[in-house]
Amino acid sequence: MDKFTTLTGVAAPMPLVNIDTDMIIPKQFLKTIQRSGLGKNLFDEMRYTQDGAEIPEFVLNQPAYRKSEIIVAGDNFGCGSSREHAPWALLDFGIRCVISTSFADIFFNNCFKNGILPVVLPQDAVDHLMDDARKGANARITVDLETQTVTASDGKTFAFEVDAFKKHCLLNGLDDIGLTLEKTSAIDAFEAKNAVLRPWG
Repeated sequence: MDKFTTLTGVAAPMPLVNIDTDMIIPKQFLKTIQRSGLGKNLFDEMRYTQDGAEIPEFVLNQPAYRKSEIIVAGDNFGCGSSREHAPWALLDFGIRCVISTSFADIFFNNCFKNGILPVVLPQDAVDHLMDDARKGANARITVDLETQTVTASDGKTFAFEVDAFKKHCLLNGLDDIGLTLEKTSAIDAFEAKNAVLRPWG
């Protein structure tokens, strides 16, 4: 997975609370086990009419936000079922960071495993960043994982907490497979020793 160090980009304001995983990627798109290709159906029922036409009022259909890499969202983002397709769809669209006052636990952990940084900030900080995001393409937010800060386009900076292990994984681009591969030499040594001790195995 791609490393996450510092991200500067346009943030899409999504002030809705309780955006659940079925809103992020509706159930009819869960047939695939591939992580790619889901971005086109991100927020499908909010982005498109039933005949497939774009809904111009939806934020990600607006010219300023079509290439957003950050979402500033309302409380309890990613609630509902635990489908991992939700972070897959966000990442495939290009979203690398979601900022909110709170996240559903399973979605929160799935984000880290898929290269997305979920940032928890107090309500006043999210309100400030939401107002900043509403300025469109002229306002760019910077998220620095190393220093654990989010900086608005006006220069105001907010600090956030992140678990040290999850931070290490994101900074180094390590998903579960990558973490296992870090232990390759230890695994090889164990296998070699085990082959001597248990040659019948």
